[in-house]
Amino acid sequence: MAQQSVTKIILTGAIAGIIGGGAILYGQRGVENLQATTQKVNTKATKTTTISQNATATSAYGKISDAVVSVLNFSKSGINSYQESSEGSGVIYKKAGDAAYVVTNNHVIHGAAQIQVMLHDGKKVTATLVGKDAMTDLAVLKIDPSVVTTTADFGDSSKIQVGQKVLAIGSPLGSEYASSVTEGIISAKKRLVASTSENGQNYGGSTVIQTDAAINPGNSGGPLVNFQGQVVGINSMKLSSSASGTSVEGMGFAIPSDQVVDVVNKLVRDGKITRPAIGIGLVELSAVTVDDQKTLLKIPTSVNGGVVVMSTTQNGPADKAGLKKYDVITAIDGKEVTGQADLREELYKHNLNDTVTITYYHQEDKKTVKVKLTQKLES
Repeated sequence: MAQQSVTKIILTGAIAGIIGGGAILYGQRGVENLQATTQKVNTKATKTTTISQNATATSAYGKISDAVVSVLNFSKSGINSYQESSEGSGVIYKKAGDAAYVVTNNHVIHGAAQIQVMLHDGKKVTATLVGKDAMTDLAVLKIDPSVVTTTADFGDSSKIQVGQKVLAIGSPLGSEYASSVTEGIISAKKRLVASTSENGQNYGGSTVIQTDAAINPGNSGGPLVNFQGQVVGINSMKLSSSASGTSVEGMGFAIPSDQVVDVVNKLVRDGKITRPAIGIGLVELSAVTVDDQKTLLKIPTSVNGGVVVMSTTQNGPADKAGLKKYDVITAIDGKEVTGQADLREELYKHNLNDTVTITYYHQEDKKTVKVKLTQKLES
């Protein structure tokens, strides 16, 4: 029994090892057509934690609808001709200098030879790719600011609540149905769902908001909006079927706005995303049986959340800091880590060469160690 459990842990750790080194690293490969600027998104100062009691779906939609756009992906069909190959959605979030900025999904513009944005009034304008990030499935475009009348504000996704009403706005099934709106609730604040690139690269998972607001093909890149009319997420995926092939309804996913703001700021500033790594393969503590927690990990019974170190990259940050196989990480910089999603969230708040304090258990002993994030994620 114990041997089978150990094998299961090791296999799971190899599959779920997304924060580490070697073959299980992941990150930004390269960014094409970059036109980076130093402009930043001024959004954090306008967080709203409470929503007016008289706020309605109608008032929220009216506040943001003119900032929601369709994004048209064109492939080259001849020497000087282009053919539309796909459509998605996006939202204009800033006007600065000689550009207005649109956030959408990376997969919406993937492989595009030309990109157009269709505004709320039906006018189409050429868009330029500023930067993209396959891991978070986000991309930033820029367009002529003279055609933009409305920009969207970001809300604070850390303040959303399960059961809270939200709207999904976009172009389901294409621009013919542009500015469609659906209403639902927040079903879960944090879900870790499988994430892969267009090339099949496994990114281990994305931390997303789950909603039952209807999200269909073409909604990708559009905003998930609270009743204050603020963007709390960017719609990215729809679970259309289970592993058994059974149809599933009412399960849509959105990238949290706090993560979106961080990513788009970096894309506009640098044209790419560079992420730090601690150099480990891992498995969530919740996936380890109680018996194995007692006999293999030998941690106190009071520890009920964290990630188990299954391997370390030789001479990587964790290895240099002295972390060993079966150590259990429970916090980064004092912020609780209950699983892989928390670890990613806290780790990716930092930059390469930052130093973080990791709290962990080595068997029964609770320890802290300083770890310098000298290793970056690769794909």
